[in-house]
Order: sequence, then structure tokens, then C-alpha cells
Amino acid sequence: MKELSVPHAYLVTPDLHRDDRGTFLEVFHAGRFAEVAGRPLHAAQVNCSVSRRGVLRGVHFSDVPPGQGKYVTCVSGAVLDVVVDLRVGSPAFGRWEAVRLDDESRHALYVSEGLGHAFMALTDQATVMYLCSTSYAPGREHEVHPLDPALGIEWPPEVAPVLSAKDAAAPNLAEAVALGVLPRYEDCLALYAGAAGSAPVG
Repeated sequence: MKELSVPHAYLVTPDLHRDDRGTFLEVFHAGRFAEVAGRPLHAAQVNCSVSRRGVLRGVHFSDVPPGQGKYVTCVSGAVLDVVVDLRVGSPAFGRWEAVRLDDESRHALYVSEGLGHAFMALTDQATVMYLCSTSYAPGREHEVHPLDPALGIEWPPEVAPVLSAKDAAAPNLAEAVALGVLPRYEDCLALYAGAAGSAPVG
């Protein structure tokens, strides 16, 4: 488990135990997660998203507090998964990093509260599952347009993006700043520090 160039986002590389029966791995280990991230992940909800090739979901984020941390893995197919620093005041504000999540490497990505998250399905069908630190609350959920040139996310040029009506109508980064909907960096750091005092599970 290592931190990405976007602070408070982590790539998880599991040990894959393969034999003639197939593969076994630990998708999530609470103790090791807390050791590296400095705080536990208490899962309040588990989501499953099935998408056809080209479907682009995001960039999504939640109000902080309470925010919504996400531990994301692709259990079937492949996606390009992207984390974006949307925390106003962060030294890395506007920075993004993309990782491939698929059913071969079995990587996972942890997206801390306050960061933006998006992914694009690269295969005919891709199934993504994620543990969420808080339950879904529509009034706290927001979007930034994933094709905003100011963000400059490098989506695969050979894949035509398919957006929901809501994501297609999302504000760009500058508009989101002007609307005052983006999380504040100091609020996120305070949330992380408070969570660090919680005992890890397992």
C-alpha cells in the first residue's frame, strides 16, 4: 500500500496466491490499512457498479464533514480509476493521478474524504466494488465535470466517454470553486486527525 502523488490517496497491491484452482487474495485488511493510512476505515456501505465500455462516472465528491472515503477495486473487467485533489487550500489542488484497476492485478485504490473520484470502463463490461466510510446522502454529493480541460485528465483517446445527464451537466473546476461547494483542505486534515484517534478494527 503506497501513497500516490495526490496526498491521502493510496494504491493497494495485494499478494496474489495462485495455484491450479485459481487465485486467492485479501481484498482489504483493516489493520494493515490503518497502519499505512494512519487511521481506520469503518465501512458504512458497500457499492457495486456495473458499466459498459466507455461509461465514465465522476468526478464525484462529498461535503466535508463528514465526507466519504472510498476503497475501490475492480472485480471484473478493467477501469481507468482517477483521483483528483479538490481540496481548496491543498498544495496539490487540481492534481490528479490515474491507475488501472482490473481483474488481473487486483489492485485497489483508497480515496480519502475530500478527494474527487472518477473511473472509465475500459472493457465491454466492468464491475467495480467499493467500501464507503459513510452512507450515501444525496444532499451532500457533488460533481465536477470529468472532461474539464482545466483538469486535463487524460482519458483513453480510443474510448468514447459515456456520461450520465448529471455528470454531463456538472460544473467545471473553476465554477465549482466559485460556487463554494469544494471541500476545504483544513477541514479534511481535521477529519483525518480525528479519525486517527479511532482504534483500527482487525
